[in-house]
Amino acid sequence: MGVLFVAASNLFAIFPAQMVRKSIDLIREILGKLTQSNDSQKVVLREELATNVFYFFLLVIAFAIIRGVFMYLMRQTIIVMSRHIEYDLKNELFVHYQELDQGFYRANRIGDLMARISEDVGRVRMYAGPAIMYSINLVVTIILVLSVMFTVNVRLTWLVIAPLPILSYAIFKINNLINTRSDAIQNQLSSITSFVQEAFSGIRVVKAFAAEEASSLSFEKETESYRKKQMSLAGVEAFFFPLMLFLTGLSSLITIYIGGLEVIAGRASLGNIAEFVMYVTILVWPVTSLGYTSSLIQRAAASQARINEFLETKPSLEYPTGNPLDFKEEITFENISFTYPGKTIPALDKLSFSIPKGSTFAILGTTGSGKSTLIQLLLRLFDPSFGKIKIDSKNLEELDLVQWKEMIGYVPQDVFLFSDSIANNISFGLSHESELLNERIVNASKMAALHENIMGFTQQYETRVGERGITLSGGQKQRVAIARAFIKNPELLILDDCLSALDTKTESEILKNLQEIKRNKTTIIVSHRVSSVKDADKILVLHEGKMLEFGSHDELIELNGSYSAIYSKQIQEDLTLE
Repeated sequence: MGVLFVAASNLFAIFPAQMVRKSIDLIREILGKLTQSNDSQKVVLREELATNVFYFFLLVIAFAIIRGVFMYLMRQTIIVMSRHIEYDLKNELFVHYQELDQGFYRANRIGDLMARISEDVGRVRMYAGPAIMYSINLVVTIILVLSVMFTVNVRLTWLVIAPLPILSYAIFKINNLINTRSDAIQNQLSSITSFVQEAFSGIRVVKAFAAEEASSLSFEKETESYRKKQMSLAGVEAFFFPLMLFLTGLSSLITIYIGGLEVIAGRASLGNIAEFVMYVTILVWPVTSLGYTSSLIQRAAASQARINEFLETKPSLEYPTGNPLDFKEEITFENISFTYPGKTIPALDKLSFSIPKGSTFAILGTTGSGKSTLIQLLLRLFDPSFGKIKIDSKNLEELDLVQWKEMIGYVPQDVFLFSDSIANNISFGLSHESELLNERIVNASKMAALHENIMGFTQQYETRVGERGITLSGGQKQRVAIARAFIKNPELLILDDCLSALDTKTESEILKNLQEIKRNKTTIIVSHRVSSVKDADKILVLHEGKMLEFGSHDELIELNGSYSAIYSKQIQEDLTLE
């Protein structure tokens, strides 16, 4: 449909030029008769002249309106289609991003991921819309206009179109220069954006070290580079537009000069000159757009290649769906070992143990002992390098991952909050159509010892937490994350060292509330503090990825080993603080 509308709009651009030619030739003919006519004949000729001029005037206006309608339809089909393609491609890319595993995100910068879903998709859209439209327009216009011009005057046509290839080549070269400098500006703008985002995200650190002046100087350097690149582009653009006008005007001058010679020689009429001037005007933009369109196609090809690189990236983990999942007995770790990509020392080394359903299981260890890695394997963010994780004797790798994660309430060590209200952060992942949602949010916040803090805010649960929860303290952020896990009422609750930023009183309150929540549920508590894990049914003590000790609190105290030493040391530290 777009091709048809392009052809129709160009067809109705040619008709006015023919009407102008006919009207000028008719006027000249009538004016010639007027000099040889008597008074009564002159009156008739003048009326005929006025009637014909008005008739041609109406035709030109009508053709212009019809052409405008087809141009509107042309853009409504081709340009709107490109917007739909952009919409589909962005959604496809975003969905694909979410299917890729943690290894992909470790290997790629977030800025690069964002650039491909925004800038690269935008460039592909420019190809699917303007580039295709201008290409079709160029082909259709040249075929229609040149075919008409050659039927009128072959010699004049060749002379008139001679400067147009030069115009197109000049624009192509300059446009490539403009695009190169535009890309440099875009890259610098990305650097400025990243700098500003990092500066404002870490504003507490900047202010704590009184580094505002140093930060401002660094920003000034970034913006100075941006200014120089912008000025460089402005210089090219300042040369580009006068050159385009000069070459366009040159074509018109050649048309008038050569056309005048043709009129003198009797091979053309005055109407032909006016007609050809209009044809040249029609041809100028399509020919001018050739360079611009070529550049769009080149940039879109490069962008689509970058997009395809990610779209063709397959997740290293397979996610089977449909396999029924029913967690009734236990979680078993069989000889589990794991080494991060690019590393040689294993993060976990030959771990074997089981977690009965309904029990409270604790993992204790210092920083870097492998606690969080073990949880990531259980969440299946990675698969073990060796060994298997089984749910009721079924390999986790063969189970429906979505069903598995729906059973889990997870509080990560590194808390992430969305720039939204406290209520929406707590209810993240739940259906917001539930009638009891607000009541569940309040109950979950009470269980996380957060309700009183929230009620102290001006907007209470509608308080926006800022980017990454910057407006909240570390303890408040952790408690929002805990409430987010509690509200799911999960079958498996995982607390990954999430009580570290809390004072002893708040920690005790949450652990007390946890006793009510975890009835008939499986709970895994990860911590480096004995006070958080001592009430667990079983405690796994890790050191450098290896199992150091395993048993209940009383059993480990009797062993008088590492756990007992850690416990005694932390008890002494707590007494000292008191």
